[in-house]
Amino acid sequence: MLVLALDTATPTLVAGLARWSPGAGTEVLAERTLPSGNRHAELLTPAIQDLLADAGTTMADVDAVVTGLGPGPFTGLRVGVVTAAALADARVLPVVGVCSLDAIGAGARTVVTDARRKEIYWAAYDADGTRTEGPAVVRPEELGRPGPFVGDPAFAARLGAEVVPADVTTAGLLRAAGPQLADPSSAGPLVPLYLRRPDATPPTVIKAVSKS
Repeated sequence: MLVLALDTATPTLVAGLARWSPGAGTEVLAERTLPSGNRHAELLTPAIQDLLADAGTTMADVDAVVTGLGPGPFTGLRVGVVTAAALADARVLPVVGVCSLDAIGAGARTVVTDARRKEIYWAAYDADGTRTEGPAVVRPEELGRPGPFVGDPAFAARLGAEVVPADVTTAGLLRAAGPQLADPSSAGPLVPLYLRRPDATPPTVIKAVSKS
């Protein structure tokens, strides 16, 4: 099965193409990881085109799409999820959404990424890589976990522990999506993990305009 994997939940955009099967696991054929900041919408489509060219294939050969669902900022996260849904819909392909934190690191760990507003997104995993807590958002000083930590090392001082640098990877996305790829009918709808309300919200009260 040829799988296109996307993630725009962090400041590093990830687009990858891999060969996957239940018995043989994952063979990554091409991958793009780009520091994208707020430029996910600008960079994602060219990244997909480039990795398909690198692998000598086209979207017509892709059998399934996997996308990270976050947690992440509203605008960037939406770019990846909408793109994955549109590509899968256009070719009537199965599409699988996974928690992006599941695709960072391996084994027993606590994953931490930048949630802005001086907070982190986090999730904890056991030795088998199964998520045991999270995802959630918190101030680093309030997390109260001993680690080991992987993810964004910028928060090491505030966590009071080393954070091993790690990002979302194509292999990690497919590892997290494995059960759903094996049984596409088990994949749920693509529901982004925002964990909190967007900064911009419509007003709840409409003020009357006075006439002079």
